[in-house]
Amino acid sequence: MTSQTDGRTVGTAAERTVFLLAHTGRPAAIRSAELVVQGLLRSGLGVRVLAQEAADLPLPPAVELIPEATPEALDGCELLIVLGGDGTLLRGAEFARASGVPMLGVNLGRVGFLAEAERDDLDKVVDRVVTREYEVEERMTLDVRVRRNGRVVHTDWALNEAAVQKVSPERMLEVVLEIDGRPVSGFGCDGIVCATPTGSTAYAFSAGGPVVWPEVEALLMVPISAHALFAKPLVTSPTSVLAVEVQPDTPNGVLWCDGRRTLELPEGARVEVRRGEVPVRLARLHHASFTDRLVAKFALPVSGWRGAPQ
Repeated sequence: MTSQTDGRTVGTAAERTVFLLAHTGRPAAIRSAELVVQGLLRSGLGVRVLAQEAADLPLPPAVELIPEATPEALDGCELLIVLGGDGTLLRGAEFARASGVPMLGVNLGRVGFLAEAERDDLDKVVDRVVTREYEVEERMTLDVRVRRNGRVVHTDWALNEAAVQKVSPERMLEVVLEIDGRPVSGFGCDGIVCATPTGSTAYAFSAGGPVVWPEVEALLMVPISAHALFAKPLVTSPTSVLAVEVQPDTPNGVLWCDGRRTLELPEGARVEVRRGEVPVRLARLHHASFTDRLVAKFALPVSGWRGAPQ
């Protein structure tokens, strides 16, 4: 007997498998992982974890251990559950994008905009997974190319942002910005953040960029500490191609993708950013609006709000 969930054919409860990824360096994550594993196993679902993480977790023999974190490790899995802070969630996003399996994040850190649940919601998370009460949405990603003398020397991707930053603290990075093949402005700065709507509440937000609702399809370009009269954040079409040209006579810069993968930029490098071909799939448990999530995550003051007249 099989049933249909989000376009995927899955078997009976005994044939369903969930992959668990956790930040095992934190005692809270270890305890949370133990509770999730126990709840899933009790309900007849299979559980997989990485062998290197299993050494830190009190796991029963029924848990399947996977030696390496490859996309194939999630073959046959219905969900990827990630327990941790923003760094762990971004690590999970790498896994989810490569495999195509939806990621369900449980925040054990501070903000956790990518997370769908908090530590106190673990019982609810297990129940929703067991009963398949979740939806899957796709989040835009970025494809990143680094060129030197017209030749592509590096490719990467990002869910939140691709940031071109200075290396030397005593000198600014001299850049020229380009959108859709046309120059926009040039100035000295600490860096440039190219972000997705998902990333608008991350590094781009800290740099003074706008908050963009996830369902809006757009690309952002946000200068960091620019020494210029016109250095405002820009919001472009999702089909635009953004480029940051690092001037040859400036100190070398560095490219960071989601704060996890880095590349020292060669002299005169050109970084091109466009909408990614492969999205990241996120599992959603709640139907709450992004506005409510924004208020909750940033603890925004909304006292005195009366709402629309009835």
